[in-house]
Amino acid sequence: MVKIRLSRFGSTHNPHYRIVVTDSRRARDGGYIENLGHYDPRKTSENYLKVNTERAQHWIGVGAQPTDTARRLLKSQGVKFS
Repeated sequence: MVKIRLSRFGSTHNPHYRIVVTDSRRARDGGYIENLGHYDPRKTSENYLKVNTERAQHWIGVGAQPTDTARRLLKSQGVKFS
């Protein structure tokens, strides 16, 4: 199953996340199909959340299932769910 989820990067005590499309059987930080954007939970800059909404909408349309956190972040950027 294809999932839209967060993949951690950044340094110790300074997490950043990529919002990625990946196979659900892959490791959290393993390879991914497409990078949809990024998220900084510490909100250290104005653009702490950036998402390619057009591509996110495409992946949801072809059946990708977002995790709860990814769904919340995508919804805040205006992505529609069916």
